[in-house]
Amino acid sequence: MNDNPFAPPRDDSGSHGETTATDTEVSTVRVHESAPATNDTVELPPAISPQPAADETQEFMPPAEPPADVPVAAAAPQPGRLRRSTVAAIAAGALVLGLGGGLGGAWAYDSLTGDDTAAGSTSSSTTGSTLPTSSSSTIARTDENTVAAIASAVMPSVVSIENIQNGQEAAEGSGFVIREDGYLLTNNHVVEGSDNDTVTVVMSDGTEYDGAVVGATADYDLAVVKIDKDGLTPLVLGDSDELVVGDDVIAVGSPLGLESTVTTGIVSALHRPVTAGDTSSTAFIDAIQTDAAINPGNSGGPLINSAGEVIGINSAIASLGTSSSEAGSVGLGFAITSNQARRTAEEIIATGEATYPVVGVMLDSTYSGEGVKVADTTNAVAAGGPAAEAGIEPGDVITAIDGRVITRSEELIVAIRAKASDDTVVLTVDRDGDTQDISVTLVPNTDVTYQDSGEEDQGGLGGGGGQLFPDPSE
Repeated sequence: MNDNPFAPPRDDSGSHGETTATDTEVSTVRVHESAPATNDTVELPPAISPQPAADETQEFMPPAEPPADVPVAAAAPQPGRLRRSTVAAIAAGALVLGLGGGLGGAWAYDSLTGDDTAAGSTSSSTTGSTLPTSSSSTIARTDENTVAAIASAVMPSVVSIENIQNGQEAAEGSGFVIREDGYLLTNNHVVEGSDNDTVTVVMSDGTEYDGAVVGATADYDLAVVKIDKDGLTPLVLGDSDELVVGDDVIAVGSPLGLESTVTTGIVSALHRPVTAGDTSSTAFIDAIQTDAAINPGNSGGPLINSAGEVIGINSAIASLGTSSSEAGSVGLGFAITSNQARRTAEEIIATGEATYPVVGVMLDSTYSGEGVKVADTTNAVAAGGPAAEAGIEPGDVITAIDGRVITRSEELIVAIRAKASDDTVVLTVDRDGDTQDISVTLVPNTDVTYQDSGEEDQGGLGGGGGQLFPDPSE
């Protein structure tokens, strides 16, 4: 993927998202470029891919990454420095307009105040988590949690990541420290395709380190990078389940190569079903929507709440442009929730890879009625899978999950992907006119196989709501 902070992830491993099925086929659900975008589902094309033809339009598109061959900036590395990849790409007039808007947002946000409690830099121990928790803040607290105070505390832990391919910088994004012993979190699309799974990590003070990609998943668009450095200050991953629409947030990262950039906004919406990727890989994200300015290069950077905690990982934007080169902030940014990021990061650190939860069913991609329909075919419900054990049957129509109304397959997929394996969800099912609630305990996608292929589940329903969601064209 390119340095576009919000380009969709791409996965060459063959792992896919939730799936819908035609009567006879099973494959990963993929959104066709020609398919119209719905009001609340953001579809993002692959970050590194041929540009669409001039007469093609895409309502939502990942922002373009800064060109890699732009002249090098003369200034020495330091906080706030202008990266070489963007010096020639930004006009003075645009900078004036952009900075004016940013300062206005900062003045509005500076009215925020918080508690003056100081918290030490410790690691979590009560939950078994290896990452910092809200009860063990790792940043020095200030008397007031204004934007300036939060930015000052957070920025030393935010990094820029340069993706080197064939000896040249192919992409640039952001990331942040999650453990004091050198572990960093970013987007999969920021590090994807890097030479020897190695990236260049630039700290806020300009110091550079070689970063090894510990593991990555295109299913969640997340990656963990390790640098050889101890004594770092990790950012706290807060509880994203506590967010409400209207909460103030701060985005920190390196948009267009401008390191240590801070923008402000609010949580505009929650549980926004965002699909990012191409026909070879699709990430399903139960996203936080924000109007904080997010641009190419912000990908992988933290979205911070008013307590100075990370509650999201900036990952995608909606764009009015018809190509990724025209993409930029229009006040519609999307972030992966911190709770999801914590589960995935810990799994990658422990095993080098990540799984996702599934229920083991195939959905009927041709169904257009209320809710989503389990395909009415023999193998639509994986034998021995969670759905089969719970009593889900082919032809059932799922209308809600945990009381949350479902109208499209993407909504069901992201809702399941947002859970953890062994979690129990309640599916509201309509069967022959009768409505019933059925409890289903989720399992990892690696635990579900399908009789027709003999392969592990690689989708979302099989791995989150059930089985893979085959593309109607396959």
